[in-house]
Amino acid sequence: MAFYDFLEIEKKWQKIWEEKNNFHGEDFSDKEKYYMLVMFPYPSGKLHMGHVRNYSIGDVIARFKRMQGYNVLHPIGFDAFGLPAENAAIKHGIPPKDWTINNMEEMEKQLKALGISYDWDREVKTCMPDYYKWTQWMFLQMYKNGLAYKKKSFVNWCPSCQTVLANEQVVNGKCERCGTAVGKKNLEQWYFKITDYADRLLKDIEKLKGWPDKVKIMQENWIGKSEGAQIDFAIEGRQEKITIFTTRPDTVFGVTYVVLAPEHPLVKELVKGTEYEERVLEFVDKMQYLNEITRTSNETEKEGVFTGAYAINPVNNEKIPIWIANYVLLDYGTGAVMAVPAHDERDFEFAKKYNLPIKVVISPNGDESLTLTEAYTGEGIMINSGKFNGMRNSEAYGEIVKFIEENNYGIKKVNFRLRDWLISRQRYWGAPIPIVYCEKCGEVPVPEDQLPVLLPEDVVFTGKGESPLTTSESFLNTTCPKCGGRATRETDTMDTFVCSSWYYFRYTDPHNDKEAFNYDKAKYWMAVDQYVGGVEHAILHLLYSRFFAKALYDFKISPVDEPFTNLLTQGMVLKDGAKMSKSKGNIVSPEEIRANYGADTARLFILFAAPPERDLEWSDQGVEGCFRFLNRVWRLVDELEPMIKKANKLDVNKLTKQDKEMRRIAHYTVKKVTEDIAQRFNFNTAISAVMELVNAMYQYKDIENPNYDVLAEAIEKMLLILAPFVPHITEELWERIGKTGSIHEQRWPDYDEDALEVDEIEIVVQINGKVKGKLIVPVDASNEEILNTAKEDSKIKSLIEGKTIVKEIVVPGKLVNIVVK
Repeated sequence: MAFYDFLEIEKKWQKIWEEKNNFHGEDFSDKEKYYMLVMFPYPSGKLHMGHVRNYSIGDVIARFKRMQGYNVLHPIGFDAFGLPAENAAIKHGIPPKDWTINNMEEMEKQLKALGISYDWDREVKTCMPDYYKWTQWMFLQMYKNGLAYKKKSFVNWCPSCQTVLANEQVVNGKCERCGTAVGKKNLEQWYFKITDYADRLLKDIEKLKGWPDKVKIMQENWIGKSEGAQIDFAIEGRQEKITIFTTRPDTVFGVTYVVLAPEHPLVKELVKGTEYEERVLEFVDKMQYLNEITRTSNETEKEGVFTGAYAINPVNNEKIPIWIANYVLLDYGTGAVMAVPAHDERDFEFAKKYNLPIKVVISPNGDESLTLTEAYTGEGIMINSGKFNGMRNSEAYGEIVKFIEENNYGIKKVNFRLRDWLISRQRYWGAPIPIVYCEKCGEVPVPEDQLPVLLPEDVVFTGKGESPLTTSESFLNTTCPKCGGRATRETDTMDTFVCSSWYYFRYTDPHNDKEAFNYDKAKYWMAVDQYVGGVEHAILHLLYSRFFAKALYDFKISPVDEPFTNLLTQGMVLKDGAKMSKSKGNIVSPEEIRANYGADTARLFILFAAPPERDLEWSDQGVEGCFRFLNRVWRLVDELEPMIKKANKLDVNKLTKQDKEMRRIAHYTVKKVTEDIAQRFNFNTAISAVMELVNAMYQYKDIENPNYDVLAEAIEKMLLILAPFVPHITEELWERIGKTGSIHEQRWPDYDEDALEVDEIEIVVQINGKVKGKLIVPVDASNEEILNTAKEDSKIKSLIEGKTIVKEIVVPGKLVNIVVK
């Protein structure tokens, strides 16, 4: 018997596939296209089991679709810019480029060793100039169309390292490098105006029929549309006004104080030179060291400070104090809120703590003497609200908005939780922002024919101070594209989410040096038919990609305004009930599994252990079980190989009862696997069905006079439907049974509906509702015949003998129930 030498088999076929370029997607083919995309990895240098799961899921779909006759685009690349490369440069003195390229090379080998059917000719690497040239070009299109702009905003700042930190570098409010408490610094930074697309991004969620509901809900909540009113509160003794947005204009008569975010630009002006200045500025400084999640958490105690200033409520001219508090954020709404403690739990808690007035304006039954022990947030009758008294608050809502507009106190307003996308990073390892600053001409975009703006290599990585790009004289100093005078370059680089927001377009035309991608090629391939990736990207990456597709569509660059037709978010791989991580010591190395069991076993287990969207618990026994199964497949085909090669065309008119049953199981399995992959991505149940088919073949081959024509058909179909899951062993066995051409280039097998029909069926027999036996009866037996057969069965006969039959029930094709007394 030939030994299942998985390492040699996998190496052999990977080499053949690469040499023959088997998995190339052909532009403009006559075949129907199918674009299968997995989220590309960050080049950390090592694949983990989450990667293996993601890429195995994508590969099954891609291979299945090819066998169904589709022209499949299944590309891969690397999301290669980012902070870890820069940290490696600081820690080990390795240039980020070298560190990244080494890691990409290592991961390419690992991906190829898994037998994933990528079109490697389309590989993209976002850190390479031929890619980031077009990322810069995308920025210029946004700039040209008014969607890229610069403004001051707060960033994380480490006073010890004297540098800006990304959110990932802030751990429990402290710098991950030195442990110093992280503050905030107000810097000029670049933004994309994604808020211009907030309404479209929200409305078009209904187009995403092939997306999981949970992801759509997450996006809806993130965009956060709310309707209400924008109201201006005058400041006593000053020209400025405080603009607030509220979703509860029906409560405006109950405002007893106004709260500004500590970072609000008005705060310092209000307290300047007053007795409140020192205390207020101390509080503002304290807030710099708390992140937004902590400040707005329900668990965090509400804190604030009075500014000494007062605002005027426009609807009733009441003078109300202006406070600052930890629970109001500058970037949410207008950075100011009107506080109605009677009807808002957070405001009630704050008012009680600081002994601020609580004025009831909605009463459940119109009772004006209502005393509150907690905020009343329900519906009711308006009180203490001028001419609106006595109205239901739901009715008063619209009337008060009209009143506000008529008196120029404010306007009806739709607001979104979504903020503009901050793309500036004070980092080296990212796409440089293509802007120069000229003393004469000001802010000047780099002309498109001067792209890419290349990253310099004469930089110093200290981990301190501003972006390392500021240390490169050759990069920093340039000439103005407008006047030719002296100018300096922008030293911020772009958020890596910018690179990953359009990469799916580049795959359609990866070698184009004249444009980001050819419109006609993109029109042929886009949108992505199936996107696979982790649910952790449900908001930012997927939302930014949708924004990019819509913006490029409006610029007449993209042929589609939604990038991904269907989305599958796979679950995590767990071990001992927790996500695999070095800190928990529960990592399982894909390399080790591949070395001991082979890539096919690794793929089979990761696809068999759980449905794709569910978390998967790692099991060493499960891996061994999958390895044993592949050995069973190997031995079965090896044993039957001589007979299979001699097999003739199957004559379905000369089949015994056992032949028909074997053939029924084979054809049923093809039907089951086809439906499980095509309709539901239930790979686990598909694999289970193939395992049952293999068990049936083992039993059938050992009967007296098995029909080898039946076995040959069953084995051929078994290998074909197993091929997308375990591509190497099936390719090898396909060749061994004398077939020509790659198994992955064969047509997906059909099933014969006639073969699925059965002559006999099994019926359960119950007495008084309890199962007492089973019968085999002809499939076309009448109810009377089934009953008679049941009553003539020796066991059933003995159980009902001497008893009175009260009722006889027959459920066709399923059961007989005889009720006796």
